[in-house]
Amino acid sequence: MATGTDIDTSTLRHLRRAAATAAAAAVLVLWGSLPAAADFRLCNNTSGRVGIAVGYKDGDGWATEGWWNLPARTCETLLRGTLVARYYYIYAVDYDRGGEWSGQAFMCTRDKEFTIRGTEDCLARGYDRTGFFEVDTGEQQAWTVQLTDSNEQSSQRPPGMPGPPPGAPPVMAVPPGSGRPSTPPQFPGSPSR
Repeated sequence: MATGTDIDTSTLRHLRRAAATAAAAAVLVLWGSLPAAADFRLCNNTSGRVGIAVGYKDGDGWATEGWWNLPARTCETLLRGTLVARYYYIYAVDYDRGGEWSGQAFMCTRDKEFTIRGTEDCLARGYDRTGFFEVDTGEQQAWTVQLTDSNEQSSQRPPGMPGPPPGAPPVMAVPPGSGRPSTPPQFPGSPSR
């Protein structure tokens, strides 16, 4: 015989389901209120290891940072958070096969891990003067650059490389430049960032 404090099993199951549904709804509301990831990412869609340096202008002026060392077919977030500029600059070196991804925007770099403020007088300040290529993000909050082999089509995705999720930031595929040096610069002792 049931008393006033007893709950039958069907009512108990109903209460447990309701509690689980409420908890799931709370998680979804919390998850939906979190800001979307807004980062500057780079994917190495080549079959070799690459070293990456990035340049940008923030509230304190121009800065260059490096080196991120990316194994073949991997991605890395270079700058975390909402992008602070429309234009970013990339210089990359193929460690295994030689060559580079470069351009005509000259900025300061060095052989070891670095963060350098300013782009003027690189050589006089003891740095290398390096040509970066420009990335126009169109003022997006997040952006991904994909380095590709020269024979890959920009629409191809290597096997095992995940596709962008729905609502993902725009992606820009970049083949290496034609001016590949015969002896690529090596950056020994450059830890992965």
